[in-house]
Amino acid sequence: MNIKEILGATVQIIVKVVVFAIIVMYIFRAAVAAYDYGYRVFTEEAVSTGEGRIISVSIEADQSVLDVGNMLQEKGLIRDGRLFVIQELLSENHGNIQPGVYDLNTSMTVQDMLAVIAVEPETEEEAEE
Repeated sequence: MNIKEILGATVQIIVKVVVFAIIVMYIFRAAVAAYDYGYRVFTEEAVSTGEGRIISVSIEADQSVLDVGNMLQEKGLIRDGRLFVIQELLSENHGNIQPGVYDLNTSMTVQDMLAVIAVEPETEEEAEE
């Protein structure tokens, strides 16, 4: 063996080790991100503690769950609209979001919000009775 062959084999081994390390690092980061996202599905806390702020939201009949989640995120009621879709899918209120105007609070969890928006709001006639 001459020096060129030894040097070539060494460089080849170094390149393989670096590529392997990059792949392992990418898989590790993806696994941590997936775990964090999955953990948040069931343990996401309210945006604020204490009394919070009451924010009125209007849900239309043609809005998808993602649209509702993005609207809640824009209004500061939740942190992630896409996570809301998964939380709604796994909740007992899946598929029950009703159109209407709702008063939600920043101290409410997603489950609390889903419980509120899954019930048809009272109309003025019902409230007077």
